[in-house]
Amino acid sequence: MFTGIIEERGRVKKVVSGAEWGQIVIEASTVLEGSRIGDSIAVNGVCLTVTKMNSNSFAADVMAETMRRTNLGRLSLGDGVNLERAMSADGRFGGHIVSGHIDGTGVIEDMKREGNAVWVTVEAPNDILRLIIEKGSITIDGISLTVAAVDRTSFKVSVIPHTGEETTLLYKKTGDMVNLENDVVGKYIEKLMNESKEETDGGGLTLEFLKENGF
Repeated sequence: MFTGIIEERGRVKKVVSGAEWGQIVIEASTVLEGSRIGDSIAVNGVCLTVTKMNSNSFAADVMAETMRRTNLGRLSLGDGVNLERAMSADGRFGGHIVSGHIDGTGVIEDMKREGNAVWVTVEAPNDILRLIIEKGSITIDGISLTVAAVDRTSFKVSVIPHTGEETTLLYKKTGDMVNLENDVVGKYIEKLMNESKEETDGGGLTLEFLKENGF
């Protein structure tokens, strides 16, 4: 489990790509502290397992499913990435519940400065947008952010200076792909709602059904 609070920006040191797999080596410092082989580190929001490490970098394998559903397959030598170690049991929960399992990708549509913040608009597919609510949480490349607005084709977040300085988001440009993870709470609610519809023979979630089940 992660929180979406980025600990540092790492840099791609090496990329090895196969037909349906890959391996990346990330130069880092903070996330290496206390980490061991087998531990989880989120790279641009993708939960990866450390397979090798030394004093200034770690390596991780990237499976075919991850290559298909994220932007990791597009990384090049020298690219910056957002890094976060798995949450420790005694740590502060500063962001929101982040699993590190990417739901899909979006595309940067627009970036516009307003005062000390930057509005970032992300175009996303419907299966991502239907689980996004205004003032809810979304993870963009591993960054826990609050949704400021959402419509049928895109959503917006406002990025404060600290987030801009500590992550890669404001280094992106229009047309760049970003990894997206919906708030896990919304996904569970959708699952339960769909099951309720099946149990009520397609009648949907009704007031009678809720009363019968103690609500």
